[in-house]
Amino acid sequence: MLHSKLPNVGTTIFTTMSALAVKHNAINLAQGFPNFDIDSQLQNCLIEAANANAHQYAPMAGLLALREQIAALVEKQYNRSLGPDQALITAGATQAIFTAIQALVHAGEEVVILDPSYDCYEAPISLSGARPVRIPLGPDFKPDWNRIAAAITPQTRMLITNNPHNPSGTIWDGQDFLALEALMQAHPNLLLLSDEVYEYISFEEQFRSINEFASIRERAIIVSSFGKTFHITGWKVGYLICSPELMKEIHKVHQFLVFSVNSIAQHALSAYLDRVDVNLLGSFYQQKRDFFRVGLLKSRFELLPAQGSYFQVASFAAISDLPDTRFCEELTIEHGVAAIPLSVFNEDGTDRKLIRFCYAKTTETLQAATERLCKI
Repeated sequence: MLHSKLPNVGTTIFTTMSALAVKHNAINLAQGFPNFDIDSQLQNCLIEAANANAHQYAPMAGLLALREQIAALVEKQYNRSLGPDQALITAGATQAIFTAIQALVHAGEEVVILDPSYDCYEAPISLSGARPVRIPLGPDFKPDWNRIAAAITPQTRMLITNNPHNPSGTIWDGQDFLALEALMQAHPNLLLLSDEVYEYISFEEQFRSINEFASIRERAIIVSSFGKTFHITGWKVGYLICSPELMKEIHKVHQFLVFSVNSIAQHALSAYLDRVDVNLLGSFYQQKRDFFRVGLLKSRFELLPAQGSYFQVASFAAISDLPDTRFCEELTIEHGVAAIPLSVFNEDGTDRKLIRFCYAKTTETLQAATERLCKI
């Protein structure tokens, strides 16, 4: 008999809801992918790379020119000076997270996850023979630092954080970073995995990266995503940043997972980073967020604050008493709009009648979706 290494893992909610949206011809605001064209400049960079000699293996760590561009970007954005050897190009942020956990977490250790959390964190922990310890965020989706501190034991190897937060769109404030610094200082063997894939998508609240905190960053693995930043999720190119000591171990695992990442995409991104201003991305998505929120003013949904990422959380408590998973199915089948229930992001399935919409869509898509949602 086959003994599964991941007995509790099935089809993800994202796959389920996207398939349901296709089946019922619904507008898909569930899965977090944009449905608009990429920047024409990036498309030109891709064409140039395809026409050049960029079709063989890239170096294992990633194209040197791209890693140099990342180092320059980090210095410009966060005033952190690092060498290209401190950046690793990965096959998306998910692979970066998986690789870091596999390389640095050992059997019998513990990793703290903050719920609601993205579903790619727990599997690599379990496959490492370690134990995931899932701690709920507060009602405002901010970390409960007292509860987190109480969960740290001598076996705790790593804390995983996500800012800007998926699914809530919440951004940390200054007090959160002070609390994190104190926690890391109190536990000198604790590693931090900081998931910052939405780092350039923030609005009224200013995003701060772990790259900015000298007291933390030498024990941190910072993960980002070109897919999220440049709305090219299908390219599956991300990267991580860490100290040379940590990188040495991460390279050992990375080389046997993918060895190297798509060479044409790396050449295109390296050229594009010379031509693009990442600081314009926030205003680009803020227009979409605001358009979506205004479109739902006459609906019965209650919209929660959306400070970053490209997700909007809404309460349907005034509409239905159904469990959030069942409500999302009904929303898709009967009303033609797909969303994601937040309970699936929680270990215990806590259901607060909240669902997540992705507004990284064209104006026409958002217009059609809000019209349908306002009729409920």
